[in-house]
Amino acid sequence: MPRDHLGRNLIERLNRLRSEARRIGPLTEECLELPDSGHVYAITRPTDPDALLDRAAADPEQNLPYWAEVWPSGIALADAIAKEPGAIRDTPVLEIGSGLGVTAVAAIQAGAEVIVADYSPDSLVLCRYNALRNAGREPEMLRVNWRRPERSLLDRVGGSFPIVLAADVLYEGRDVEPLLRLVAQLVAPGGLLWLAEPGRPVARRFLEAAEEAGWRGPTEVHHGPWPDPKDEGIVVGVHQLRRG
Repeated sequence: MPRDHLGRNLIERLNRLRSEARRIGPLTEECLELPDSGHVYAITRPTDPDALLDRAAADPEQNLPYWAEVWPSGIALADAIAKEPGAIRDTPVLEIGSGLGVTAVAAIQAGAEVIVADYSPDSLVLCRYNALRNAGREPEMLRVNWRRPERSLLDRVGGSFPIVLAADVLYEGRDVEPLLRLVAQLVAPGGLLWLAEPGRPVARRFLEAAEEAGWRGPTEVHHGPWPDPKDEGIVVGVHQLRRG
């Protein structure tokens, strides 16, 4: 296929996704540099994430729009991938809670076969857009409430992923058991859960429960600097937990 046709096709797909994303509301683009690897991404996100809270209030699942901001854990997980691309190259990878796509961009650039899962269709649109814009390829997407995944999803992909990624998905006590149960169903025997978390008590509870269940592996610590000044001082642990 001629190179100029490939370029036109990419622009058309980007324009289509951008048009779809406009239903979310005003959008902002920011330049994001990963602190350790130095990779630079252009990330499009909602201008005012707080404006999305009204939609979440009407959601019986009360899934708040945490996805609409760039968080240190997503940056740290992307950086860990960018520094060790061979660990996931040519590997089927599932990301739980894909957010704006920062981690997905790094995984696609590393050569992984990426599927992203999120509860919010708005998140999935912007994840696809940011991945296509920065990595030249969209991930496959699944809309799923990971706290209560449908049986059909588990029948389709259960136990098949050598690597599952998750950045900053543990906010409340109710998250611990569902996440532990889900990764046990999704990760292939001997596979890895790459979990990035900023030190919340609920994350410590999850890590303790995971260790009791036989998940063990090294932790890499990331100190930033992070793009948002309010995140100064946050330390992110990126855990590579192998399924026992």
